[in-house]
Amino acid sequence: MRILILGAYGVFGGRLVELLSDIPEIELIICGRDFSRADAFCARYRGQARVRPLALDRAEIVTGLRAQRPNLVVDASGPFQDYGTNRYRVISACIDAGIDYLDFADAADFVFGVPQFDAQAKDAGIFILSGISSFPVLTAAVLREMAKTMEIVSVKGGIAPSPYAGIGLNVVRAVVGYAGAPVKLRRYGVQSHGIGLAESMRFTIAVPGRLPLRNIRFSLVDVPDLQVIPPEHPSMTDIWMGAGPVPEILHRTLNLLAKARARFRLSSLEPFSRLFYAVLNRMRFGEHRGGMFVSAYGTTDGQDAERSWHLLAEGDDGPYIPSMAIEAIIRKLLAGTRPEAGARSGVRALELADYEALFQSRKIFTGFRGHEIVAPLYCGILGSAFSSLAPRLQDLHGSTATRQWTGFAEVRRGRRPAAAFVAALVGFPKAAPRVPVTVTFSPENRSEHWIRSFDGKCFSSIQSAGTGRDQHLLVERFGIASFALALVVDGDRLTLVPRRWSLLGIPMPGFLLPKGSSFETERDGQFCFDVEISMPLIGLIVAYRGTLSPT
Repeated sequence: MRILILGAYGVFGGRLVELLSDIPEIELIICGRDFSRADAFCARYRGQARVRPLALDRAEIVTGLRAQRPNLVVDASGPFQDYGTNRYRVISACIDAGIDYLDFADAADFVFGVPQFDAQAKDAGIFILSGISSFPVLTAAVLREMAKTMEIVSVKGGIAPSPYAGIGLNVVRAVVGYAGAPVKLRRYGVQSHGIGLAESMRFTIAVPGRLPLRNIRFSLVDVPDLQVIPPEHPSMTDIWMGAGPVPEILHRTLNLLAKARARFRLSSLEPFSRLFYAVLNRMRFGEHRGGMFVSAYGTTDGQDAERSWHLLAEGDDGPYIPSMAIEAIIRKLLAGTRPEAGARSGVRALELADYEALFQSRKIFTGFRGHEIVAPLYCGILGSAFSSLAPRLQDLHGSTATRQWTGFAEVRRGRRPAAAFVAALVGFPKAAPRVPVTVTFSPENRSEHWIRSFDGKCFSSIQSAGTGRDQHLLVERFGIASFALALVVDGDRLTLVPRRWSLLGIPMPGFLLPKGSSFETERDGQFCFDVEISMPLIGLIVAYRGTLSPT
């Protein structure tokens, strides 16, 4: 198979080439306006698929197709918002030449207009699929899965790239171009509009049992989902899609500029694209992780229902997700599965199972969450991951009744005076090689009161499910100090990872966040705990480990 890729040495095109590099049966024509860049890309390439460079501009696509005679054209160039009056030039050329076509289009109007070529594509016996990327292909696949158990009324979604992912100039030009401009969407059951990057919300992406992303600010973006997904769900009255670029200070700067443009009717911010591109790709700090979410509200059997889908991508794996949809279609083509002839958006191009097959070989994790009004505390936070815990951990955390467990523990204390002061302030036990332990768990208004007694000396805390920026975290309060902990399932362990903390409700700096290796597990049929609490500048405060059994 010969595949001609426009913009192949760009961000999305280059990643697609890398994803297809293990297929010896294909030849990839690396196209772009600059032959030297295409040639340099091919010189760096390492893979089994054959590659060769070609200087080809969109304006010359007809001549290029006649000379190269590819089996498939992939448009990875863009920005699709700036294709001008003859924006479907490549699609028309492919229909005339009888060549299948796929694109990465992220412009809602562009994708929404592609079905006008449906009859022509069917007559030519080819498929024309537009918007083959995370938005809207992955979003649509997730919503179809949700629709099996609920009638969808309202949808919100967002994508949060890693700060180290690298953003292409064309993507920046597209986003900055519609910042502060009207964005078509469905709202309150009618066609309406929002203001690009001027509307924001916060969300925590948290795959059950995995370390969540930090609570992220998402702002409205103009993506195909807003126009092509509502017709798929007749009951849908609202849809909103956002992006959550970090660092947040730059994100908020874009928000302010978008609001200023809308308020004072200023001209487009696109002339500043290169400035934003340079800044975004230089200010890289924070966790090298990204994610995506789709949240739906609706009804099930006449009752209100809420469900969300979460995706986490670790390290360098996240940036490949937008290119995986086209990769999947090409692999299915080679296996003999061909999309139906016609021109349309890519909302039905793939199912969630197609993505999951590609995610398995990478550090990409997904999961659904429901809205449980009444559930044991840990069960509600862990969601579907709760069932993967060891039996003893499920016994201890899987009840809403008052209960008491007893056992023995070893206690260590920090030696510094500051550590002794903090330990005494909280009431932590003194050092001892082996002491009897009793823990009483008392449910109180959707929280749990934990009273720990070490050889008769007690200290207590209140545990509850986090809200707001602590969503999907366990919040444990010791007097005036509260700590937000992530519950992470790591093999046979339930690990508690500190993420945020506050004093008297006032958020404290992250560099002062108490840390330590703390986990629960099961050994020889017994519940085992291992807790370590330390602080920067102070060191170890207390560490205790032992076993518990129900009384």
